[in-house]
Amino acid sequence: MHKSGFVNIIGNPNVGKSTLMNAMVGERMSIITAKPQTTRHRIIGILSSDDYQIVFSDTPGIIKDPLYKMQEAMNRFVKSSFDDADLLMFVTEVNEKYKEDDPIIENLKNLDIPKFLIINKIDIVDSNRVVQLIKWWNDKIDFKETIPISALKKISIDTLSGLILNNLPEAPPYYPKDQLTDKPERFFVSEIVREKIMELYHQEIPYSTEVHVESFKETKTKDGKPIVNIHAYIYVARETQKMIILGKKGTAIKRLGTQARISIEAWLESKVYLELHVKVKDNWRDDEKVLRSFGYE
Repeated sequence: MHKSGFVNIIGNPNVGKSTLMNAMVGERMSIITAKPQTTRHRIIGILSSDDYQIVFSDTPGIIKDPLYKMQEAMNRFVKSSFDDADLLMFVTEVNEKYKEDDPIIENLKNLDIPKFLIINKIDIVDSNRVVQLIKWWNDKIDFKETIPISALKKISIDTLSGLILNNLPEAPPYYPKDQLTDKPERFFVSEIVREKIMELYHQEIPYSTEVHVESFKETKTKDGKPIVNIHAYIYVARETQKMIILGKKGTAIKRLGTQARISIEAWLESKVYLELHVKVKDNWRDDEKVLRSFGYE
């Protein structure tokens, strides 16, 4: 008997969805920062064994009042996760509060597949708070399972994995068993650069930037060692933002490039030459053609 299924992860920004998927898959699939709305795309991580394949899907956080077409596209990624899931994991965290009439509650009620309530960050509160949340949510929605976890400290991750396997349908694998994701290496390189932008810059800068890898070539150095040559553009919405990304005499982008290169080398397990340039694309977050070129479809 072989089990396979799509396990889609939804929830508000910054509740730990990406940390959870990385913990489940055992690989660095999604970028993680302290800033909300870090995840912008729907990212698949595939966990396979001889007798099962779990296709995890990390989605952007639900944006209640989108300001740009980019954010509308992010919400569409979330909506699509309701449509093709074999099992849905709704992630909340111990300090998060929902209103009784939040639309997500009605959406979850109407979903006729196994639904798991994942209460994250249990390591930062006492057990009484967790018990209160379990009761509050289960009074409203018929969850198949409720699992309090700490994704960061990997508390109850093994328990969650077992419950997922118990609820997967019998099916053949959807992807080759050695495949880890549906995204190319270029995508993850651009995400790592964007992660460093989120960490190094403040205010509106991280939310006004997009990273596009123009070229990705594997070659060898003069002494025969492998090296990956990467040329990427950082797109911003205004000229003033470009100057902030560059910094005085280019110091800021140099620091960005160094930190991004180190992380990319660790991820690719190869020496990397990274070249970054900044381009201004006016109001790109509301330009449908540009958004499609960036993968917001």
